Amino acid sequence: MEHDGFVVATGVVAEAERRLLLDALGDPQGAGARGVLVIPAVRAFARSEAIESLVSAHLGARPMPVRAIFFDKSSGSNWLVPWHQDLTIAVASKYEAPGFGPWSVKDGIPHVQPPDELLKQMIALRLHLDDCDASNGALRVIPGSHKSGRLNPDQISAVRASSAEVVCEASAGDVLLMRPLLLHASSKSVSDRRRRILHIEYCCGELPAGMTWHDAA
Repeated sequence: MEHDGFVVATGVVAEAERRLLLDALGDPQGAGARGVLVIPAVRAFARSEAIESLVSAHLGARPMPVRAIFFDKSSGSNWLVPWHQDLTIAVASKYEAPGFGPWSVKDGIPHVQPPDELLKQMIALRLHLDDCDASNGALRVIPGSHKSGRLNPDQISAVRASSAEVVCEASAGDVLLMRPLLLHASSKSVSDRRRRILHIEYCCGELPAGMTWHDAA
């Protein structure tokens, strides 16, 4: 994690638990659903001892799940994601604080870019609910790019030109853990297989007084 900015843990979630999560998540309209930490099965999974231990091994403190998103990429709901870093967090309401900004709104939820120090105390966990490879839109990453800090578009292009990417192929039940500042992207699916991902963000840092997470479980 420290060197590459991501790790893959294989065989973390058994089929029975995956089926339970899929049943709870259902079939979303379009590309997926935000705010799924409110679903009891998702919240229980995110807070389970096994998953918290997996995350805390890389954060060095007890992690708190602060956002969960369900992605459902398929031939009927297909998209590509350009190279980027995850720079925003979801909060309950807009609250001006030093180092936080700019602000935006996604699906009616306030989002803000926090200081890099907070991003460094975060990890995203991506549970693969289906087998995933290059044909159905597996995540692509540039190992070590998180160590360059926040990058502007020109810097992202320069890193892309000088670095090799890795396609994070995974089997259903595998988990990918990644740092927010890791450069990542995904291509459109060219397969008839679904690529469902449960994406959960964890943080061990504190928000300023007066600011609260939107989805914390």
